[in-house]
Amino acid sequence: MLNYMETLSPSEADAVRKTIQALFRQTCILQVKCDPATLLQRDDLRYKICARHREFIADYLEVLGCELVHDPQEHIFRIQGDGVPVEKMSLTATRLVLLMKLIYHEKIMGEGLHATVTNLEEIREYGKNTNLITRKLTGQEWQEALVLMKTHQMIELPGAVANLEDRTPIYLYGTVNLFCTGADIHELVKRYQTEEENTQDAEEDIYPDESE
Repeated sequence: MLNYMETLSPSEADAVRKTIQALFRQTCILQVKCDPATLLQRDDLRYKICARHREFIADYLEVLGCELVHDPQEHIFRIQGDGVPVEKMSLTATRLVLLMKLIYHEKIMGEGLHATVTNLEEIREYGKNTNLITRKLTGQEWQEALVLMKTHQMIELPGAVANLEDRTPIYLYGTVNLFCTGADIHELVKRYQTEEENTQDAEEDIYPDESE
């Protein structure tokens, strides 16, 4: 493997290293990214690096217990396997990812070119209608969830998370469908039911049956 890197120019070798680091940091690399400021699509250089050095990167990742997967339908490279760092999502973040999946699906089926755009106001409305968000989330909860989604290439933001307003556009990528599988959703439902039961039990303790 080292011999392969030595055959590359210093700049190309550096690009390969940074691409591998990006795969571990953000799980996947998209062929085309949306510039949130201009709405223009642009090619991602790291996707080209993955394609150009695919065999080497795959061999390197295999040593680390990972597999490089190419999804030609979604136009992405991503990693999977036991060696992939696992990022535990909070219950709130999981709910928000589920809402993003729902919004993406409904928009892509009915709004064409505007399918990938949402905003905080719309997310809250979907959360209320689906009962996935039943309270006002804190700024920290929003920030943690949105930063996680941006890191893992599910969304694109036109600036810092802290500067988002209710109608600031948030751009959704199809990669949001890679997260929260059926098993994740099942686990969410179980945790949500347990949370609701605990809340009800607590309320019963505070407000005992007056007939007793």
